[in-house]
Amino acid sequence: MSELQSIIDRSRRIVFFGGAGVSTASGIPDFRGPGGLYGQEWEGLTPEMALSASFFYMEPERFFRFYRQFMLHPEARPNAAHRKLFELERADKLRGIVTQNIDGLHKMAGNRRVYEIHGSVHENYCMDCNAFYGVEKVLASEGIPRCDRCGGVVKPWVVLYGEAPDKYTCMGACREISNCDTLIVAGTSLSVEPAASFLGYFHGKRLVVINAEPTPADARADLVLREDVAQVMGELTV
Repeated sequence: MSELQSIIDRSRRIVFFGGAGVSTASGIPDFRGPGGLYGQEWEGLTPEMALSASFFYMEPERFFRFYRQFMLHPEARPNAAHRKLFELERADKLRGIVTQNIDGLHKMAGNRRVYEIHGSVHENYCMDCNAFYGVEKVLASEGIPRCDRCGGVVKPWVVLYGEAPDKYTCMGACREISNCDTLIVAGTSLSVEPAASFLGYFHGKRLVVINAEPTPADARADLVLREDVAQVMGELTV
């Protein structure tokens, strides 16, 4: 922790690259961790199949049944990691958060420099008229959520399997990573593309990895901590 604190103190342009392990302390299961959805079945489907774009278009009612049951966590609130990142941004030391999570907790904590490369459950839009809806629309609906204005299908603004992430979000994320002096990779196995390849844009001074399990970035990291992300981040001083 003393070494990490020293790195934070010396850094001027920090970027935080996070995955599901950042939100587990908020009660949101890690997709690939113990008790997560990965490798399980639901009504004869793998989670990857149930969260695919093809399944959304072919069987939207079943898609939303799975989506509401497993992907929405309206009770979740920012944990110590999210709150510390807000402090770092407010101190103008954190220049960006690149997150693979769709829970929206970084923005809920107050951060503004957030690149949600897989989208957010809090952003939903009508596929016909582009009317915007919050997550409450999906939660309150039965079956397929419909637009109040035109009756069109309301689709979550999340990247489903078979869809490409928003190119402008990815460009912004890669730009921040390429310009930072310290990159903190936390709570991610770095097994999902194209997000994992974003680390190739980092040419800064210090790379930190905080993750319970080994990652492909460990070999080039200046510091590796096999600890809980929320606990580690919460102990830092800004």
